[in-house]
Amino acid sequence: MSTAKNNHQTNFLQFFLVLDPFSRLIFLGLGFASFGTVVIIVGNIVNYLTPPHLTLAAGDKTGESYIISEAIKKVIERRTNIQIQVEETRGTTQNIEMLSTGKAQLAMAQVDVAAEEIGNVSSQLKANIRTVTLLYKDTFQLVVKNPQINQFTQLKGKTIALAATGGQYQSFLTVAKHFDLSEKDFKITGLDSNGKPIPAYNDDLADKDFQENKADAVFRVRAIGNKSIADLVNKHQGKLISIPQAEAMKIKQPAFESAIIPQGAYRGNYPVPNTNLPTVAISRLLLTNDQVDANIIRKLIQTIYENRQEIANEIDNAEVKPLISSISPPKENSGVDIFLHPGAAAFYDKDKPSFIQEYADYIGLLLTIFLLAFQWIRQLKLWIEKSKKDEADEYIKSAISLMKAGQYQIGDRQRKLDKTFDEAAKSLIDERISQESFRTFNEAYKNTKEAIERDKQIAQQAIEKIQRENAAKYIKIVVKLLRYGQQNQSTIVQQKLDTILEQVVSDLVLENISQESFRTFIEAYKATRDSIESKNQSLN
Repeated sequence: MSTAKNNHQTNFLQFFLVLDPFSRLIFLGLGFASFGTVVIIVGNIVNYLTPPHLTLAAGDKTGESYIISEAIKKVIERRTNIQIQVEETRGTTQNIEMLSTGKAQLAMAQVDVAAEEIGNVSSQLKANIRTVTLLYKDTFQLVVKNPQINQFTQLKGKTIALAATGGQYQSFLTVAKHFDLSEKDFKITGLDSNGKPIPAYNDDLADKDFQENKADAVFRVRAIGNKSIADLVNKHQGKLISIPQAEAMKIKQPAFESAIIPQGAYRGNYPVPNTNLPTVAISRLLLTNDQVDANIIRKLIQTIYENRQEIANEIDNAEVKPLISSISPPKENSGVDIFLHPGAAAFYDKDKPSFIQEYADYIGLLLTIFLLAFQWIRQLKLWIEKSKKDEADEYIKSAISLMKAGQYQIGDRQRKLDKTFDEAAKSLIDERISQESFRTFNEAYKNTKEAIERDKQIAQQAIEKIQRENAAKYIKIVVKLLRYGQQNQSTIVQQKLDTILEQVVSDLVLENISQESFRTFIEAYKATRDSIESKNQSLN
């Protein structure tokens, strides 16, 4: 197993190393793209199988924000895998605190209080808070007991039924400041004898104090038609009074907007109020922080917008139900410097043309140029490879042509083959031919060299045969002269023998006989000469 695995690794490495640089780049690009795709798919599966849990800081249970939060929770959990826990709080101030410290991932907030609270937290925490959507408009509503009170400034020295924490309290002090009044000019039921907020004091207790004549006025930041305000004005002799100068307040509080509590908003017959009342309106926002995944926020806001009717059906309060229709994207001039969460921005921008759609012509032009350039480079690469192959083919043809005998002498064939090899090696160094082409040429070179060597051996064998035949011819002549010399005059035989020796020496020089054959002839020559000399001595 281990050996097989090592062989696969070695084969893969060898395959990768023989690729040209362009092919390696494409191979690596495809590899990284495949790996990235697998990581994204696995990440999406893990995210889908792990439902996100979000805590929503919603405010007082009697308020519109809490009621809407509960309805949103039910629809979100029914339509998606997002789990939401709705937490009752004392208002926007606590909601911002929970959001900035990570105790909540979603929060309902009055835009004016949110602006002030975010300005008070550290710059890092401020940078973390993001807007999701605008839910509805809240209005400042002031209910008084004494029918003689018609203006906000007449509340000086009066008892105000109001919790001393949260966004409502901050908004009340902001209005008071505009009319040159301060906290000391009122008796706030939500403060203890030491002037500190009573933790358990809420809107229900404030309503009770008003109903029991323990307070002269109630201040609320609620949507028009709020049930608790309707009870105060219809059942407990409350009277709504105006809060004018909203446009003037807007100079220092950009989140403020002019609004009207229309005549008959709380009762039509004997209308309450009996005339249109100018007041202040502020937006109620859904906030989050930048630690929440953009995909989660996008899914959340998409589900809210696509199922607003279903959310409204989850609300039993007839006065709150219509507020769902007010859910809309935040305005750029909302009066608070909070960036939009990327997930929400992605949802709101879904109908806007994408970058590709907006610049389709330019992208098309660039893509065309890129494709043309790519095709040109590809063709250039093919042309270069073809030219390399053509040059290599010429070397191969030249080498193969030298295998055939008869066109050149064997020595010339070898010299031409060596010259062709030198030229091919130089072309490889100059990168005019590829390594693969050179390897093919090298095979042809080896085969041609072997063929030349075989032809050399055959030619040498033919020469040696002729040399042996020539030597045998001369030896036969010498043997005949030896016989002739024994029967005739030795002087004539001696002369012929010397003549034959001259011919043999000449053939040796011309390589018509080999040295070995020459030595054999010399032995025959000496034997014949010695025999003739012996005969001459015996005759004398």
